Amino acid sequence: MSQENSNYPYEPEFSLKKLLNDRVSDIKYVLKFKKSLALVIIIGALLGALAAWLKRPTYTARLTFVVDDSKSSGGGGGLSALAGLAGFNLDGLGGASGVLAGDNVEELIKSRKLIKKTLITAYDTTQTLADRYATVNKLNSKWLKYSPDGKIIRFPLNGINNTRLQDSLLHEMTELILADEFGIAKTDKKLGFFEVNATMKDEKLAQLFCTRMINQSTDFFISTKTKRLRDNVTRLQKRADSIGIILNHKTYSVAVANQSILDLNPAYTTANANIEVKERDKIVLSTVYSETVKNLESSKTMLAQETPTVQIVDEPELPLKKNKLKFYIAIPTGMLLLGIIFSFYILLTRKETKI
Repeated sequence: MSQENSNYPYEPEFSLKKLLNDRVSDIKYVLKFKKSLALVIIIGALLGALAAWLKRPTYTARLTFVVDDSKSSGGGGGLSALAGLAGFNLDGLGGASGVLAGDNVEELIKSRKLIKKTLITAYDTTQTLADRYATVNKLNSKWLKYSPDGKIIRFPLNGINNTRLQDSLLHEMTELILADEFGIAKTDKKLGFFEVNATMKDEKLAQLFCTRMINQSTDFFISTKTKRLRDNVTRLQKRADSIGIILNHKTYSVAVANQSILDLNPAYTTANANIEVKERDKIVLSTVYSETVKNLESSKTMLAQETPTVQIVDEPELPLKKNKLKFYIAIPTGMLLLGIIFSFYILLTRKETKI
């Protein structure tokens, strides 16, 4: 039986002391190559310095805003406050229901549709934000192979008569922006403050993109949330205007009829009946007009109450925050990385020779 057991591989017990001794021996072995290691570390420092010098700086535009929606915050306020103390978020209950309520604002602002609409706004008198973004990120040379005439692809203002190729390239830019150049977050889940960040290689581009994204999102947010009420106000306004015009005609008609009856023979009673019909129509129209105007004013009041307010707290101002790779970070990082890589290489080579 003992002979059979001896055929199985023996697994030694784990020893922390042996592990430390092995690592110490590895370090001693690496230190035998002091000159090579020093040369590698110097090369790493030079590479780090070169990377810090060549890397183009980026600029970060920050914008903070708050959404004040009285209707959304009204319902379930006490329950939401109590739940907030326990770490729960009940914004989706009560008054804060709806497609554009609560955290859905974050997804709205990251919408690809709004990003594309922002990119085709003006950067200056000669180019759009999309043109500038393609130039700064050197996408123009990359896209030359797609150009049908061999010229740089331009993006017209407001996307007028965009081709299929221009739409495709706008979609590619949108993906690049959403990857790591644009983001939105809530500063505090219990508060209604949002912070938007745009980090790009052009200072003015970052500022314009960040500000206009909020303008586009605000317009879309308000128009979508109040669309039903605005349509109702427009319909009632048209009805009130048309009834008002008819009522004015009836008023003049009754006045003319009353004037003409003074010259008629009192024996003709049909004239009196005609005036009576016109006055009755006028009274009916006056009543309908009064109720329509009352409903119109009520709808306008509801529209004002339902319209949320998006208030910008902090805007991005020039000069923006400059993000540049610092020499005092790049040089030690280069030295450390290249030193570790060289150490692993010589240790792996040593193990291979032993085998």
